[in-house]
Amino acid sequence: MIEADFLLSEAKARGFDFFTGVPCSFLTPIINRAISDRETAYVGATSEGEAVAIASGAWLAGRETVVMCQNSGLGNTINPLTSLNHPFRIPTLMFVTWRGQPGLSDEPQHELMGEITDVLIRDIGVGCSHLPETSEELGTALDAAKASMQERNLPYAFVVAKGTVADAGLDQVDLAPLPPGTYQELCDGGTRASRYEALEKVVLEVPDSAALIATTGKCGRELFTIADREQHLYQVGSMGCASAMGLGVALNVDRPVIVLDGDGAALMKMGSLATIGAQAPRNLIQIVLDNGVHDSTGGQATVSPIVDFARVALACGYRTGTVIDNLDGFGEVIRNALASEGPHIIHARIAPGSLEKLGRPTVKPSEVARRFKEFLAT
Repeated sequence: MIEADFLLSEAKARGFDFFTGVPCSFLTPIINRAISDRETAYVGATSEGEAVAIASGAWLAGRETVVMCQNSGLGNTINPLTSLNHPFRIPTLMFVTWRGQPGLSDEPQHELMGEITDVLIRDIGVGCSHLPETSEELGTALDAAKASMQERNLPYAFVVAKGTVADAGLDQVDLAPLPPGTYQELCDGGTRASRYEALEKVVLEVPDSAALIATTGKCGRELFTIADREQHLYQVGSMGCASAMGLGVALNVDRPVIVLDGDGAALMKMGSLATIGAQAPRNLIQIVLDNGVHDSTGGQATVSPIVDFARVALACGYRTGTVIDNLDGFGEVIRNALASEGPHIIHARIAPGSLEKLGRPTVKPSEVARRFKEFLAT
């Protein structure tokens, strides 16, 4: 059995200092000590996939990251691990519990996943081994995991069996009640702008120091068409993960971080709004470009016409929430957000549709990630 403080110290000695995840009883000791240790950052996520995206953003901002989750939640990580970490070549260390371990009694919902945990992890191209049961073996195992991550630029997962890590206490700071944020509605019911026009306005208004993360689909493709710059990150998959990735970046840099989201993507992982509100990054602005449809897949309607993203975000702790349906005041709203403490959300209701002949980014995702990381480090 390994003491949690020893595991944490060994991980920190190898540079791992940013932790995120969703709890499991098998992980309680590790999570408790990560939260209690003031030298490490821990972000509690609302879903396992969100945690992977948060860690990806933190890695881009120069941190060595750890994602922790139960194997029953492993399925929630498949999308970002395969469509974000893999194409962008973003590594992270993972601790995945082994609920439903064959031969041990457990709840019925863990039975199947317990049988396939190792196979599933390896099938998606993630390195995998079982966390050693003794302190003497831990250092060697961590060194091997880090070497694999450095060689392949991909995640590496330790499968954690029951009782591998000894119980440990928790020293946790409770969240303080949040003061109410400010709501603003600037809608005139007139002709709505296109996403392309809205993105042109964003590029015009944000400073050169700002980092822009565009959600998957036509949003990133149009941003690339307008201007391809090192401060742009075009997500090509992992739908719904742009805001969580933006959070991971914003928590680790001083520069403005602008998330260009879509209504379908924001709806897919609305739990990220709560995580962002709780973490309260002062430099994060989330712009939801809401055209009411899944534009990249044929224009099927989303449920966004009945959703007020600004009020939802305010209820989650954002400092300001603005809904706007025209370009007249859009630039001023962006400038005001840049000039005040966030997080901010701008819910921009726009017209559906895109450029008829819309290309795709010609820069490989792995190259986009590394130039973006270099930009953040300057």
